[in-house]
Amino acid sequence: MNVIFKALNDATRREILNLLKEKDRTAGEIADHFNISKPSISHHLDLLKQADLITSQKLGQFVIYSINTTIMDDVLQWILTFKK
Repeated sequence: MNVIFKALNDATRREILNLLKEKDRTAGEIADHFNISKPSISHHLDLLKQADLITSQKLGQFVIYSINTTIMDDVLQWILTFKK
């Protein structure tokens, strides 16, 4: 759970998740939304993958990134355990 919260602790990574909430995207499509280098985007994507918040699938020369809603549901359920 700590790696998930570490990944969510960055505004860029949260914005990447918002983009993926709309639709699956390639790294290039994600990078087009930011004014940072492509290696930096790759780093953010790697951290999100390590936290299992996103998945990737290679299609030809492209890698398509998707949000992992199962993990998001698990985090939400955990947070809701604190609500009385």
